[in-house]
Amino acid sequence: MHNKANFKSISVIGVFIRCTEDFTLVPREADHDLISLIEDTLHNIVIPASVDGSSIIGSLCCGNSTGFLISERVNDAELDEIRRYIPVRRLGGILNAAGNNILVNDTAALVNPNLSDSAVDKLHDFLGVDVYRGTIAGLKTVGMTACATNKGILVHPGINQYELEQLEKIFGLPVDVGTVNTGIPLIGSGILANSKGFIAGGETTGHEMGRIGDALGII
Repeated sequence: MHNKANFKSISVIGVFIRCTEDFTLVPREADHDLISLIEDTLHNIVIPASVDGSSIIGSLCCGNSTGFLISERVNDAELDEIRRYIPVRRLGGILNAAGNNILVNDTAALVNPNLSDSAVDKLHDFLGVDVYRGTIAGLKTVGMTACATNKGILVHPGINQYELEQLEKIFGLPVDVGTVNTGIPLIGSGILANSKGFIAGGETTGHEMGRIGDALGII
């Protein structure tokens, strides 16, 4: 199943929202219609949240079916609210905007080459995935240059052949290129997806929706 949506009239929904197979973290100010659309499309539980009072949750956290890793800026009360539903841990270090710097599904992760060894170890131990450093289209912010589910990966059209082959090897999934929101190559900024469905930013064209569905194996 697939749909299009904005958050407060903004089409870069991946900056504000982060989903996994079973849960979606949304800003507290998300309206009922958006929450219902997410529940119906991704077939998961929606958790209103914030990170140090901020709404840019998608940029500041990543996760899979095991739990969420969130920027160390998150306070104890915010952590406790999320922990009522699913395990969650802080990610420390300079590169703690986990959503920007980590591309992860239930089996593997590609991370910013500059991510610290301690952050890599935490990612491996907590989310239970094999972790690799690399780039996509020469960019280190791999979490915003692609979208990975348990069925497929959609990436920035500037990816080179070596990077593409590495992604296929790391994740063991088909990789395809595309854009969102009428030509934006930063896939992660404009899409929410799991193996059951996807939601693209409201400016995404019909052709782009088709490419996304094909890449992620969603009709």
